[in-house]
Amino acid sequence: MEKKPHFVRREFPPREVSSVSLALLLAAVVLLNALLYLYLNKFYISSGRAETDPGLCSFGYFKLGAVKNCSPWLSCEAINREVRKLKCVGEGAVKKVFLSEWKENKVVLSQLTNAELKEDFLHGLKMLKALQSKHVVRLLGYCEQQFTILTEYHPLGSLRGLNETLHMPKYKGMNTWHRRLMLAIDYVSIIRYLHSSPLGTLVMCDSNDLDKVLSQYLLTSDFHVLVNDLDALPLVNRSAGRLVKCGHRELRGDFVAPEQRWPYGEEVPFEDDLMPPYDEKTDIWKIPDVSNFFLGHVEGSDIVRLHLFDIHAACKKKDPAERPSAQEVLDTYRKVLTLLIREAAMPGTREML
Repeated sequence: MEKKPHFVRREFPPREVSSVSLALLLAAVVLLNALLYLYLNKFYISSGRAETDPGLCSFGYFKLGAVKNCSPWLSCEAINREVRKLKCVGEGAVKKVFLSEWKENKVVLSQLTNAELKEDFLHGLKMLKALQSKHVVRLLGYCEQQFTILTEYHPLGSLRGLNETLHMPKYKGMNTWHRRLMLAIDYVSIIRYLHSSPLGTLVMCDSNDLDKVLSQYLLTSDFHVLVNDLDALPLVNRSAGRLVKCGHRELRGDFVAPEQRWPYGEEVPFEDDLMPPYDEKTDIWKIPDVSNFFLGHVEGSDIVRLHLFDIHAACKKKDPAERPSAQEVLDTYRKVLTLLIREAAMPGTREML
């Protein structure tokens, strides 16, 4: 009897394992992207005209600390009766700033020091009231008659002390490219908010050098950025032909935008009436320099700079019209953050696929 050929079924473990590995890898990528989306969504809401904090009270009210209920802004009488000065913590050209106490909460009391600058002080108060949002320091009360403003206290102070703060043992874990880039994103978000504010397009004029810029912003205890000083915030209205000039003196140096510098050379003495006005693109020119400060010199910061090179080069275009909008800069920053977080989480994904 003839025997039938006996065929042995051979297995191919390598191919089967490879398919399983690929499936697991793809599942991991999908899961990573979902987690990344949820993570970033926690910090950044979708772009909008007025990015208000859901935790904010309605106009004319505030809440402080763990208190759930909103209180009306404190009046002159309430400030005089309930707020106690503790010590002077700063003084500028317009106002003196006192660390104070209200109902066992530390607060900040700002008072006008130069009567000649009362219009600047009142303009800052007007802006503070109108622009309350997640980007702006919280207003607690004011007294126009006494030129007094009460705001929330942030113990980490202005951004001028950022590097010192990040080198403290308590905050060393925050001193990463990731956290620093997020602070830069906060800063650009504020510029975008001012350029598309409820009042119109506002220009941050107190920004003639890096130190001055940093002094205008606060670092919160949960490591976010708030704008604090709104005394010099003129309005651009192109349809009405209204541009701005940041002050009445000549501005010098590479930090300010080219259009902010005297255009007629050293042989022609500076005259404010001859100085051409400009628009909000002066703020865009300064973004790369401020972001460079934020990024510092930690591991990974040079990689971030490399990814931001093109958008920063665009910010430095001599012609203001060729510079990107604050929204375009913000979109690029967010894309770079997303890309770098993904690459850091799964460094070999692209090669494996």
